[in-house]
Amino acid sequence: MPVPHLFTVAEYAALGEIESGYAELQEGHLLMSPSPAVDHNIAFGELFLQLVPQLPSGFRAIQDIDVDLELAESDQPGFVRRPDLVVVRRDAVRRVAGGKGLLRASEVVLAVEIVSPGSRRTDYTVKRAEYADAGIPNYWIIDLEPPVSLVACHLAGDFGYQDASAVTGEFTTSEPFPLTVRVDQLD
Repeated sequence: MPVPHLFTVAEYAALGEIESGYAELQEGHLLMSPSPAVDHNIAFGELFLQLVPQLPSGFRAIQDIDVDLELAESDQPGFVRRPDLVVVRRDAVRRVAGGKGLLRASEVVLAVEIVSPGSRRTDYTVKRAEYADAGIPNYWIIDLEPPVSLVACHLAGDFGYQDASAVTGEFTTSEPFPLTVRVDQLD
């Protein structure tokens, strides 16, 4: 029986787009997920529309893009996640657009996941731990189970993420910069 192949980040990036759903890389294992459901896409679109006008110049919001979590050496089985939304500096966008690899966790100031029926544990536990280990300073989890809520996780040094209480109405933060999200309008 052949031994399964564990992918490095470079090997994963060389695969290109996979037609059915999308893929992520978890410790070298290729993970497949179905395309998001309609409520997920609506919430994502509304969030994007709310955030973009609030971003300081020099930052961009990007949806559904691969991020190298930088948790493994380049020749080792790697970690690549595809958050629903990330906020990065424009220079990172220019680097990637110029063909110079994937976005890096060290370039991400905010990662957002919208919980889907099959991703609850992954978003609240697995990705939360991976994003903290990768040093992403801010991670938001948006849960579409009524009432729609947003949990903001902020990196607290060696302790990983410190989570704020779930917000169901209007969420306001100063990290990574001043932002307001009408969580109750994401459904």
